[in-house]
Amino acid sequence: MDIKNNILETIGHTPLIRLNKLTKDLPCSVLAKVEYFNPGNSAKDRMALKMVEAGRKGRPPKAGGTIIEGTSGNTGMGLALAAVVKGYKCIFATTDKQSKEKVDILKALGAEVIVCPTNVEPDDPKSYYSVSKRLAKEIPNSFYANQYDNLANRQAHYETTGPEIWEQTDGKITHLVVATGTGGTVTGTAMFLKEKNPNIQVWAMDPYGSLLTKYFRTGEVDMKEVHPYVTEGIGEDFVPQNYDMKYVDVFQQVTDKDAAIMARRIAREEGLFCGYSAGTAIQGLLQLKDLLKKDDLVVVILHDHGSRYVGKIYNDQWMLERGFLDVKTFRDIIAGRGTKRLITAAPGQTVAEAFDLMQKYNIENLPVLDKGEVIGAISESGLFSRMMSNGSDIKGKTIGDVLEKAYPIVAFDTPLERLSTLITRENGAVLGKDESGNYHIVTKYDVIQALGS
Repeated sequence: MDIKNNILETIGHTPLIRLNKLTKDLPCSVLAKVEYFNPGNSAKDRMALKMVEAGRKGRPPKAGGTIIEGTSGNTGMGLALAAVVKGYKCIFATTDKQSKEKVDILKALGAEVIVCPTNVEPDDPKSYYSVSKRLAKEIPNSFYANQYDNLANRQAHYETTGPEIWEQTDGKITHLVVATGTGGTVTGTAMFLKEKNPNIQVWAMDPYGSLLTKYFRTGEVDMKEVHPYVTEGIGEDFVPQNYDMKYVDVFQQVTDKDAAIMARRIAREEGLFCGYSAGTAIQGLLQLKDLLKKDDLVVVILHDHGSRYVGKIYNDQWMLERGFLDVKTFRDIIAGRGTKRLITAAPGQTVAEAFDLMQKYNIENLPVLDKGEVIGAISESGLFSRMMSNGSDIKGKTIGDVLEKAYPIVAFDTPLERLSTLITRENGAVLGKDESGNYHIVTKYDVIQALGS
């Protein structure tokens, strides 16, 4: 029988999956090492277990002790799994730029999570690096994992990730592509692969705002390179000890926007629901496509699962707020038709007057306002239905007597796709209110025209 004794025995042996659509214009094959098949849904499971088992000076933490770590979320997940099985407590410090999903997952596994500010120096007492180090000194029987400088991190990938890729490709791999942060994955995997074949190219992908690329190219730690960025889990504002740059051949930087858009494309075009760093890795590879040849075999490590980013890169509103989505919105439709005044009706007007307005301005939908506020609507189709059932005497009624449900009011940055779902047979328009308090309308015809343009 093939039975695992605990969840930790399922770590590793993740699949290698061919990319087909995203890389169709490349001259060579590209394979994805999909690390979200690990039980904690990321590559960090490998090194988290190794760090706990190696412990400090070769001794694992004592039973009942506390594991402490500064983490962007994924390492914490791996450590939390190890803690559950091995009987430890966990306290994690993380940053306020990490997704809420990551924090909630850590708490679900029994960990205590302390959220620290992102935009402080690493040695600031409030940084998540400093907080985790301080707690390790203050709490008895605690173990500070320190994924940045603990060489068990890269050793885990030397022992597992590298051999798996070598075996899965029959040793034919020519390029390894890794979006990198602590340095453990890229260095450890590269160490093994270059022992097997020193000609294998190792490409590290880095977000703008990280100092790692300039350090790789110049050997200089330049804090002027450091600025806030939203890509999670990769890039650094210092150089962790897990790096050994002699194993890396190229460092390439990728923007937050390009990485986010690419992550969404990976999901929609390849069916691989991955995290933010996967977008960085694939986008960086495409930026370097001119360096590839026909017989190359590229392996890209996709670190974690998209479920940890559903409130961010997979959320249209979050993407729109950062200017990451080039989509038409309510605002675009309004701007595209010029400064047309909104035609409205009042509840005291007659239905006959409403018909006259509709004919004069060639419109089908009239919002009904009372003292400047929307209280309902009337529509040509709705009035026609009432006339067919009640006769022509409806023309003498007031609009207030035949009022229909008010049109939904949406934000000006609501995407066109969302507008199309709000406009139905019973509801022919949506409204939006600008900064000056004026209402604007978008009808089904506006949406059809925008979709066709």
